[in-house]
Amino acid sequence: MSHASTAANSDPLLSRFQDIFDRIAAGSIARENDRTLPFEAVQWLKDSGFTSLRVPQQQGGSGVSLSQFFSLLIRLAEADSNLPQILRVNAGFTELLLERKDDADTRHWLSVIGSGQSVGAATSERTNSTTNSVVLSSDSQPDHWRLNGEKYYSTGTLYADWILVRAHDQESDLNVLVRSDAPGVQRIDDWDGFGQRLTGSGTTRFEDVLVPRAQILDRYHASQPRRNSIITTFYQTVHLATLAGIARAVQRDAVAFTQARTRTFGVPGQSSPRDNPLVHRVVGRLASLAWSSEQLVNALAGAIDKVHLARLAGHASTADYVALDIQTFQAQQIVIGQVLEATTLLFEVGGASATSDKRRLDRHWRNARTLASHNPATQREAAIGDFHLNDNAPNERFALAYA
Repeated sequence: MSHASTAANSDPLLSRFQDIFDRIAAGSIARENDRTLPFEAVQWLKDSGFTSLRVPQQQGGSGVSLSQFFSLLIRLAEADSNLPQILRVNAGFTELLLERKDDADTRHWLSVIGSGQSVGAATSERTNSTTNSVVLSSDSQPDHWRLNGEKYYSTGTLYADWILVRAHDQESDLNVLVRSDAPGVQRIDDWDGFGQRLTGSGTTRFEDVLVPRAQILDRYHASQPRRNSIITTFYQTVHLATLAGIARAVQRDAVAFTQARTRTFGVPGQSSPRDNPLVHRVVGRLASLAWSSEQLVNALAGAIDKVHLARLAGHASTADYVALDIQTFQAQQIVIGQVLEATTLLFEVGGASATSDKRRLDRHWRNARTLASHNPATQREAAIGDFHLNDNAPNERFALAYA
């Protein structure tokens, strides 16, 4: 019995999804080699309730804790690291809703996700400066507007039912939701990164897309630092959980590769690399890196859970949120290095045969390197130092609703 099967048998929540994770893993190399977008796998996750794990049961979800969610996300990333990235915005949007006041709009959108529909992103742009050029303007119909503009890094949008769009009007920035199949919406698979190739992180265009008032979620000021929110930590921890899953996949593939080999470099005739002490050291190091990365993510998930529960109880402070961001940035510094080490060390268990396209072991490094590049680790390291030396909170600016 495999380690994954043993763990699934002891964890009812993992047992619920293990078969899907196994099916996703079975097709991961073929999808990578053929650049086959995982529409079927995403649908499996929607149908199973994975995309609504954090949605309260009253709105059709499972209402799991953040610790449970991130534990499952690591296992999904072990199967195929593209999938957590595809669903990252859907998960983050769910957390934004859980932080909002409990009103009709919040309950409506939670129910939308609880029904198995998912949300993708259209927030960032590939321009000469950090800006928001997508415009929401008035329409001739009362209580309707028109959306025009273009976004890039539209992660998950190819697979989503709804798109969360960062736009602006004459007053402020806005978070707007539009159907992904609405007239005037064009989703283009032109993501050209060398890793996470199947995430659909390319261009989305909006041409006179009709937006009723009910689909304008809230207003915000992008120039203001995000405060009193777990969202920065949450989005970063999705990346770290995905990296931890990659480390688990590296250990899995190293063991499978070694156990099947009957040749050892420099040893005549048949031999068993699995009995070679040097190979033992490599696999031991890989297992240690995978374990350490996962433990850091689990610890961070527990810290997020703690602040989330404090918020629900009404006594979470700004200092709590700042400390949580700092813990996240500190974990980022370690997990990135550990997983990149593992994805390179993997090739020490075999010779040139480990580089075969049929094995596609290079995907682990490419995917980890791409994930590690999403947020500047050096900038976060400087923020950590400034906090500990001068008690200055991180000053990153992102979309946070104020109304």
